[in-house]
Amino acid sequence: MRSFIVMAMFAASLSHAAWNGYTEDRNLELDTKGISLFEVDAGAGSLAIEGVADIQNIQVTATINVPDESTEKAKEIIASELKLSLEKVRDRARLEAHFGHMSWGFGDPPTVDLEISVPHGLALAIDDGSGSMRVINVGADVSIDDGSGSIRIEQANDVIIDDGSGSIEIVGVAGDVSIEDGSGSITVEHVGGSVTIDDGSGGITVIDVEEDLIIVDDGSGSLKTVDIRGQIKQDT
Repeated sequence: MRSFIVMAMFAASLSHAAWNGYTEDRNLELDTKGISLFEVDAGAGSLAIEGVADIQNIQVTATINVPDESTEKAKEIIASELKLSLEKVRDRARLEAHFGHMSWGFGDPPTVDLEISVPHGLALAIDDGSGSMRVINVGADVSIDDGSGSIRIEQANDVIIDDGSGSIEIVGVAGDVSIEDGSGSITVEHVGGSVTIDDGSGGITVIDVEEDLIIVDDGSGSLKTVDIRGQIKQDT
């Protein structure tokens, strides 16, 4: 029993030591009347977007994290370096959520974690720096330019991804999928159109594609295909 208590105290100590900094949440909201595209410009931090039926606005919860700083210093950094805004620009909504490009020394940089609800059917154009990304049930076209971090997409129309590194999982696409990837595994399942992949390294798995699978380049890694009803075209 004593050893269990000591281990529990040690685990609690590690949990407490895992975060030493300042965190705050901010909420933003925008009516989507007259808006056909939602642009997201995000820096470091996780990003989760979910399409929701029967809502008419974009709802954003931004969790701002400044590690290894006092509350006073963190608030100074946020005031001078954080760009966080959600506004309408003609027929587009635009969210900016990132810190400036100042040097953060040897410590971890501040991040902005985003949880976003959007009306189902609103198209997305995402420019993301780093951190995991999840896009679920948007039922619309999705375009992503990503630096690093895992990507998962479920239930979309046409999907275009330009990714630096990190795993990619795509499930349930009504249209076409196009992926240009530097490194990381790629899994694509249940696609109503065609799939085009230009990959640097990492295994590729493609399952259940209605039209063609085109492998422009597969630098290294395995290729597994199941139930491709069009042609499989692979450059050699």
